[in-house]
Amino acid sequence: MNDIVSMTALELSKALEAREISSLEAARAYLREIEDRDNDIGAYLTVSAKTALTQAAASDARRARGEARSPFDGMPAGIKDNICTRGVRTTCASRMLENFVPPYSATVVEKLENAGVVVLGKLNMDEFAMGSSTENSALRRTRNPADPSRVPGGSSGGSAAAVAARMAAFALGSDTGGSIRQPASFCGVVGLKPSYGRVSRYGLVAFASSLDQVGPIARSVEDCAAALQLIAGHDPRDGTSVPGEAPDFMEGIDGGVAGMTLALPGEFLGEGVAPEVKEAVLRAAKRYESLGARVETISMPALGSALPAYYVISSAEASSNLARFDGVRYGARAASFEGMGGLYENTRSEYFGAEVKRRVMLGTFALSSGYYDAYYKKALQVRTLVTQAFAGVFARFDLVLSPSAPCVAWRFGEKSDPMEMYLSDVCTVPANIAGLPALSLPCGGDSNGLPIGLQLMGKHFDEKGLLRAAYALERDSGGRKV
Repeated sequence: MNDIVSMTALELSKALEAREISSLEAARAYLREIEDRDNDIGAYLTVSAKTALTQAAASDARRARGEARSPFDGMPAGIKDNICTRGVRTTCASRMLENFVPPYSATVVEKLENAGVVVLGKLNMDEFAMGSSTENSALRRTRNPADPSRVPGGSSGGSAAAVAARMAAFALGSDTGGSIRQPASFCGVVGLKPSYGRVSRYGLVAFASSLDQVGPIARSVEDCAAALQLIAGHDPRDGTSVPGEAPDFMEGIDGGVAGMTLALPGEFLGEGVAPEVKEAVLRAAKRYESLGARVETISMPALGSALPAYYVISSAEASSNLARFDGVRYGARAASFEGMGGLYENTRSEYFGAEVKRRVMLGTFALSSGYYDAYYKKALQVRTLVTQAFAGVFARFDLVLSPSAPCVAWRFGEKSDPMEMYLSDVCTVPANIAGLPALSLPCGGDSNGLPIGLQLMGKHFDEKGLLRAAYALERDSGGRKV
């Protein structure tokens, strides 16, 4: 059974198609791995073993009839716990939603289930996706499989840890400012944030609606491409979903990078970037040159304003989105209060964690009378400048290179200052600000063997170019490492 969990998703897909392995065998192998390892890793908040085995048996029956729904029919996967799953607890790792069971599933979950994917359970995260380490989960601590004394990154830390620990063939995460790419970097796996609008957000519990995007985390670039294929496409229930069918993301993935032009902004390699991270990224750039690409160091001064703009915009939108958790309609309610105002205050004070409160208060302040123009409006103007700066770069280059994170995974409790934690997002937030597709893939390790991730950013809706370049580097390095 250990051979099953060591396969990439595409390797397992081929074995399922050839009937060398049954879906039930695959599900049982992953559930056994979760049982054996998750007490130490802490990736899952809910394990849906009974449902998973039922779905796996149904997949086997379909394959026996020659009616497989997709190449991933019978594939075991995990879902971040801010993505709604009908009949299965969806907590956002918050005491506010600790017992919430949605009456419907997110579009991405429906798409996975329609493709025959077996859902193993729901994965831990920073509360309401607000954090960069998964230390903000109110329900469980998740450890990095590469070094259990360190964080897995966040906010999709449970998703990255589950894939790295071989407790899911792939997983879905969400990315508002780097929440797929940074934990993928810390755990040594591949994480892809699609272009804004490429994947439906219907059923994703909103943090910052103009920034949030659902995407896959997997052990190889090809697995990420195949998983994206399942969830991408127009959804009429999401007004920001782009019309039209998604392209074939696997087509041309092995085309190489000969003739491609890659930009390396110096701002991503400056102060605050660990020397070993910088060295790994520069080595990756040299490898791209050896594969036939042209890499040029450039300057993008607007990047320096992306992080403060992101925290104003995301906090303002969080303030609005989280206003619904008031103790009246659903979720937790304070046991004692006086009047409606007391109900709101006591419920939110008792059931929101410190980081959620911090961002809601920051966002409420930024939207308040007398400060709106100085903060929120100004942040939107900066967003336009960042977007225009990328447009200028992409008029000359195919992709942008950078570290996925300025450092490797830190030890628990090491970053107690919120501002220090926020700075760990400096490399990833620009892609969210501009709505661009971005991917993190392993590009080496530091002197302690901790994974380092390389980030690739592409033009709007050019996930295919992004995946092709990532696959070329992965193949040159000998393939997956976990």
